[in-house]
Amino acid sequence: MNLTPFLLFDGNCAEAMEFYRSCLGGELTTTKVADTPMRHQMPPEQHHKVAHARLKSGVIEFSATDWLHPTRRPKQGNTVAMYINGGEYKELRAVFDRLAAGADKELLDDLRDMPFGSYGHLADKYGVHWFFQGEKKES
Repeated sequence: MNLTPFLLFDGNCAEAMEFYRSCLGGELTTTKVADTPMRHQMPPEQHHKVAHARLKSGVIEFSATDWLHPTRRPKQGNTVAMYINGGEYKELRAVFDRLAAGADKELLDDLRDMPFGSYGHLADKYGVHWFFQGEKKES
């Protein structure tokens, strides 16, 4: 498993990540919603948004996305998170469950299989947002 900072943008993720690449150098990979299986679950006006971006420059590495949750809105304080990615579902499940102790139930999206692997999100008892992505449970 890897742990990296994770930034959430309100529709300008591609622009912001390109800016950071111009400042920090390195390799930027960007995947739009339209280029993923999620496109069938999202309205067309969301297809231009970034599903996932990753910038790696030497020891600097972080990921980002455009805000895609249908009912929650970005505001200062919830646009920076921790991102645990990779690893087996069993490993992710154990970490997710430990961090979920005392978590805000309104901000908990249980770890589940998605077209791109497993996914989950929670805001822990201290208000820190955690995103999880890894192998599917079925793998």
